[in-house]
Amino acid sequence: MGQENLMEFQSCFPVWDKLSQAQQARLLACLSSRQVKRGSVIHNGSLECTGLLLVRSGQLRAHILSEEGREVTLYRLFDRDACLLSASCLLRGIQFDITIEAEKDTDLWVIPAEVYRQLMDESAPAANYINELMASRFSEVMWLVEQIMWKSMDRRVAAFLLEEASVEGTKQLTITHETIANHLGTHREVVTRMLRYFQSEGMVQLSRGRVELLDEAKLKALGET
Repeated sequence: MGQENLMEFQSCFPVWDKLSQAQQARLLACLSSRQVKRGSVIHNGSLECTGLLLVRSGQLRAHILSEEGREVTLYRLFDRDACLLSASCLLRGIQFDITIEAEKDTDLWVIPAEVYRQLMDESAPAANYINELMASRFSEVMWLVEQIMWKSMDRRVAAFLLEEASVEGTKQLTITHETIANHLGTHREVVTRMLRYFQSEGMVQLSRGRVELLDEAKLKALGET
């Protein structure tokens, strides 16, 4: 691993300066870099313990799969975000059937779970970092539960389109109805019906594999209703 890569890791890892020199050396000795292509599955199911993942650049999606084969996105990870549930064996007694895939070409750092478990036993800052990550992800999942339980599908689709436009930095989204349905845990036909309604109201323009946002104010008002 190059010196520049190591220095970047040190600046991105929040508790680096709170570790002893021996702990830092042990961490660097086992640290690895990984490049994954868009669409690659990085972690799949509760039996895997891939390790603690830190996103150097790119975008990941964590989702679960129902018995009927429907997906729902739990959260997404961007530059400098850390993925805890890919190292679920760090959390004693807790198992997660979760899939993590790359939504874009992504560069990662991987810390083996057994090495980080030793750090947690030795270092309060390292253990606190895991607790903070867990609290953050729990908050995101609870937000999702509230959306599913209390928000109608048209409001959820509107909110998703606005979020996607913000993430991609464009109003012209290259995305299929099936992909939107997978994020929201619903059927493609439901999403298609919602998008056609949005189009009839002048909020979006639909074409094959694309959704263009025409009236963000209306979509925002709908999402917040």
